[in-house]
Amino acid sequence: MTIKPLLDRVVLKPCEIEETTQSGFILTSASQEKPQFSEVVAVGPGGVIDGKETEMYVKVGDKVISGKYAGTEVKIDGEEYNIVRQSDILAVVE
Repeated sequence: MTIKPLLDRVVLKPCEIEETTQSGFILTSASQEKPQFSEVVAVGPGGVIDGKETEMYVKVGDKVISGKYAGTEVKIDGEEYNIVRQSDILAVVE
């Protein structure tokens, strides 16, 4: 199944979190925070939104940081995705 976002929406796939801290402590899944680092897997076309022209600045394959609780989480074919507005993306990681 393919996800095709509309307007200024972006589909993100959360990056895996390391389960060991830098000091060597192993974290259980309950103590881990929601990942903020994601990879862009699909980008909407942009267009006129609320009377303003919206240009899409991210592209498929970009690594980004999004707001911690932004967007809508969906699970498709066993994979978890987060659909956010482009404005919910805080930065592109290079």
